[in-house]
Amino acid sequence: MNSWDWSAVWDFMPRFWDGLLVSLQILALGSVLSFALGLVWAIAFRAPTRFIRWPVNVITEFIRNTPLLVQLFFLFFVLPDWGVQFSALTTGTVAIGVHYSTYTAQVYRAGIDAVPAGQWEAATALSLPVTRTWTAVILPQAIRRVVPALGNYVIAMLKDTPLVVAISVLDLLGQARLESSHTFQYTEPLTVVGVAFILIAYPASLLVRALERRLVR
Repeated sequence: MNSWDWSAVWDFMPRFWDGLLVSLQILALGSVLSFALGLVWAIAFRAPTRFIRWPVNVITEFIRNTPLLVQLFFLFFVLPDWGVQFSALTTGTVAIGVHYSTYTAQVYRAGIDAVPAGQWEAATALSLPVTRTWTAVILPQAIRRVVPALGNYVIAMLKDTPLVVAISVLDLLGQARLESSHTFQYTEPLTVVGVAFILIAYPASLLVRALERRLVR
């Protein structure tokens, strides 16, 4: 059994920081995309016509019930055959953002449904425009209720970012694999990456719980 080699850890650290930057970039941009697109889906679920609701439901259910890895491969390997091509990093970010938007849509939907009916009636009684009703009355109340759940999906996205290594993105896991292929020392780089995910995800989960308790009060 090989002993732990600290020199392998120090040698890996430059690659580690590069990979961490890429992982956090995917997480940040993917979160923004999932939150924005998820809100669009959620509002579309309440469209007055079924010709909007039905396609949105079909699209979101299809995305949500298809593995993220399959979606990554489709966007990266199939779309170029149709003349649509992005960098591996952009593809990974878009895939994660779109995939998780179908989950955040359901979170938004629950928050919107939880707004008392009297709020809708009051907006109608005041003759507020539809846009004003959503932005000034409904969404501020709905989003406040779902912030903790959205935070949980950010953590879930963080743990799914290593999937982008399948399309050659050098995130944390990609850098660990690259380092290991050069040195044939797998234990140290992979252990460092695993610890890094714990050090990021666990404090984030504590923050989400604290935020949830604060909002409940």
